[in-house]
Amino acid sequence: MKIFFLLFLVSFLTFSSYAQNLDSPVDYLSAIENAQQEMNQNYMSYISAVAHSGNAKKVEKMREKTLESVLNCKYKISDLPLYKGDNSLRQSSMSYVDLCYKVFNDDYAHIVNMEEIAEQSFDEMEAYILMQEKTNQKLKEANVTIDSAIKTFANKYNVKLIDAKDELSEKMEKSGKVNHYTHQLYLLFFKCNWQDEQLVNAVESKNLNNIEQARNALLAYANEGLAALDSLQAFEGDRNLSTACKFALNDYKSIAEKDAPKLTDFLLKEANFDKIKKAFEAKKEKDRTRQDVDAYNKGVNDLNAAVNIYNQTNEKSNNSRKEATERWNEAQKTFLDAHMPYYN
Repeated sequence: MKIFFLLFLVSFLTFSSYAQNLDSPVDYLSAIENAQQEMNQNYMSYISAVAHSGNAKKVEKMREKTLESVLNCKYKISDLPLYKGDNSLRQSSMSYVDLCYKVFNDDYAHIVNMEEIAEQSFDEMEAYILMQEKTNQKLKEANVTIDSAIKTFANKYNVKLIDAKDELSEKMEKSGKVNHYTHQLYLLFFKCNWQDEQLVNAVESKNLNNIEQARNALLAYANEGLAALDSLQAFEGDRNLSTACKFALNDYKSIAEKDAPKLTDFLLKEANFDKIKKAFEAKKEKDRTRQDVDAYNKGVNDLNAAVNIYNQTNEKSNNSRKEATERWNEAQKTFLDAHMPYYN
């Protein structure tokens, strides 16, 4: 499952007056801000495409366009002259844009490589999502640095700054919150989903020890996840995604508590019958006692009854898995459609 959103953070500062040329500190600040505008607009379009479009080619095209706009932003800033011999803001801005380029080019490639193996284990998925969160944190820290440089420049040249957020800035900020919330829930879902796959594999291989280990782990993960959900607040009053996650975790808990023991019981009876059958067939017909025949017939009856329970339980479990996954996927799509900002 692809979860890839990064977050460029921009300076949410505007200026209280306007002038006509770069001799004015306000115009110089505006020139820096305007240079970043195209980069931020293209990036928000990319985020929107990732969240709302299933067209992989379109998404990649938007990423390439965003990367190009980051370079254009750098060129525009590098073309600016020093302000009265002062290179501090210009250099800080270029360093910030350089970081944005590194994140969107180098870190992006690293994250894509991690995505290819993320679903192989919970640890891989957790590392994949943690990498995205760390990348966001890196950009947040860079934003603090550039904001500090802007404020220092403004104070030095007596420019009054006004804290403000335009529509684009608000959408970019919200996209980060949406992603963080989705990541939290997805890890809870994926941990149980992956562990359930280990249980299925153990059942298919008829390995009783592995079944018990996988069952116990699944039950523990489901209980841990349900406890975490109890303390997780709704996102802007919307509990639909957490409800879908809770539904899935309760299903996995039921599979571990109720279904898996029935599957194990069948495998035990099957193994027991194999022993009875082997011993029965090892005797010549004339040497078989009434007790041997009764034990064999009882084994057949027990196995047939267990087969019916096994098939019913397996069908129930598979239907539960399918419903839980479909419900989660639909809830995630609905959540992103409702909360991830659209931007063209």
